[in-house]
Amino acid sequence: MIDFHLDVRSGVSPYQQLVQQVQRALRLGLLSVGDQLPTVKEVVAKLAINPNTVLKAYRELEHLGLVTPRPGLGTFVTHSLADDSLAAHEPLRRELLGWLDKAQRAGLDADSIEALFLTTFRKATEVTP
Repeated sequence: MIDFHLDVRSGVSPYQQLVQQVQRALRLGLLSVGDQLPTVKEVVAKLAINPNTVLKAYRELEHLGLVTPRPGLGTFVTHSLADDSLAAHEPLRRELLGWLDKAQRAGLDADSIEALFLTTFRKATEVTP
């Protein structure tokens, strides 16, 4: 089951953070078709947020065709975003963990690591005309 968290410093609305976390979990194969999302009540209790925020996120996921509510039962995954690259994830994750360890040993804090990664990622994925 997915374990939601919120980053109040991100500038991204809480409902959108929940949507993005489900999409990432689907892309990484952490959630599969048939899996149940936490109930609204469980998410509210864990994150101390308004139930309408969770409902809005779940409605957005439903609109995207990723989940469907089943009255009295909960909300269930109906579509996966994982693709054929899923097999490559684990070796790449191990390499990334090694890189993160090197960055921490070099004295970079979490914000610096994130900035370095995001800047490098954006530069590497830029499309040049």
